[in-house]
Amino acid sequence: MKSPLPVRDGVNATRMRIPVEGPWTTAMEYVLDKFNHVDPVGIVDRFERGEVKALGGEIVTPSTPLREHLFIWYYRELPVEKRLPVELSILHQDEDLVVVDKPHFLPTTPGGMYVQESSLVRLRVLLDLPDLVPIHRLDRMTAGVLLFSANPETRGKYQMLFEKRRIEKTYRAVAPVRSDLEFPLVVRSRMIKSRTYLLAQEIEGEPNAETRIELMDTRTSASGQTLGLYDLQPHTGKTHQLRVHLASQGIGILNDPFYPVLHEQAPDDYTKPLQLLAHSISFTDPLTREPVKYFSELELSEFPDHK
Repeated sequence: MKSPLPVRDGVNATRMRIPVEGPWTTAMEYVLDKFNHVDPVGIVDRFERGEVKALGGEIVTPSTPLREHLFIWYYRELPVEKRLPVELSILHQDEDLVVVDKPHFLPTTPGGMYVQESSLVRLRVLLDLPDLVPIHRLDRMTAGVLLFSANPETRGKYQMLFEKRRIEKTYRAVAPVRSDLEFPLVVRSRMIKSRTYLLAQEIEGEPNAETRIELMDTRTSASGQTLGLYDLQPHTGKTHQLRVHLASQGIGILNDPFYPVLHEQAPDDYTKPLQLLAHSISFTDPLTREPVKYFSELELSEFPDHK
């Protein structure tokens, strides 16, 4: 369902479903009743300015009857966000595809307290590409290679690569070393992630998540702990899969606030990023039919200068 309002300042208009019946006479009365505690004056102003539209582009006025439209679109009044002290870098750009290095702490898409401070909105504004959308996602705390589609006409061809698992991804992670583990190690488990529960969980049943783990290098930290640099190859893409699989082997990723133990929520510590990096991504480009591979130029702070 295409929005009748264009992207503004890198952010999509918000869609709202309007009920077909109820105690409200107009669509605006319903919106006011639903969000009156937020910004009643601003809501009325948007309707009076003609900034609320229906699917066909019709302006929804303060007097538009409740049942006239099933969906309406409007722009949210966004709070000013403090800019996160991290920066994106462009690895590749053409008319169809944008490949970036996403830093730790920057989310892929808007959500919660991060709207303008998301990779998507930053890039839309920076590159003046309102149609830009991510083809896949990285956790806010994970850095590395991230792909965006710049052309709606070719977007489906790239999305199909992920749906049919025709993408090869490698990650790098820093975690403790266990002398009793033999590598390469393949971890398989059944994982679930509830919408209402913060953490992913492993349960009994047929495996639906698989990760190959290879120990690449070791070093001794300043505290005397032996740390390993691991190469990770996920063969599935479950939420938090890599973090869960390493934690399940007793080698939880360094600076992970979720696994194996959930820490109390605290402000971001930019000196201690999660030591997980989406290192590379490779596939056969569906437009050129040529093999391509993109590498992150970032590094994990616990193993600097290690490519």
